[in-house]
Amino acid sequence: MTASVLQLIDQDLFDQVAGRARKSERQRMNFNLHQESDLVQRFLNVLQPGTYVRPHRHCREGTGEGFECFVVLQGSIGVLLFDDNGLCIQKQRLDAAGPVRGLQLAEGTFHSLVALADDSVIFELKQGPYQPLADKDFLSGFPLEGQLESVQQETQWRRLFDV
Repeated sequence: MTASVLQLIDQDLFDQVAGRARKSERQRMNFNLHQESDLVQRFLNVLQPGTYVRPHRHCREGTGEGFECFVVLQGSIGVLLFDDNGLCIQKQRLDAAGPVRGLQLAEGTFHSLVALADDSVIFELKQGPYQPLADKDFLSGFPLEGQLESVQQETQWRRLFDV
């Protein structure tokens, strides 16, 4: 195999993307392993504590195609699940050291992610192709990204995981 057909997922890549995430206003950064038109989206998502992921769900035309799968490769992530009214109904800690390292969400599940450790890296897998205007259905009642209230909300969510 040549370098053009082989993409290494290694510590050097984690460090590069984590460095960009730390410099990003959003405190997170994706590294796509797919092309925008691919039928399967697969990417690394590096999150830093303080990043705010507004609760959302993924819905697609085909039944079951709005699933999303996460596996933590480095660090620790909190996953929060919400009902349609915005009530947090479940939380799950995913940690590269285990015991739970990943999960798959069913289509239409409102969720958010919380970075619980610096330079946390997750591998994400979901149905493609990427549809920028229809990728997320945001849950009402939560602040928009970048608002002061979003900072407060993220801090509150992180405390749910005793961080």
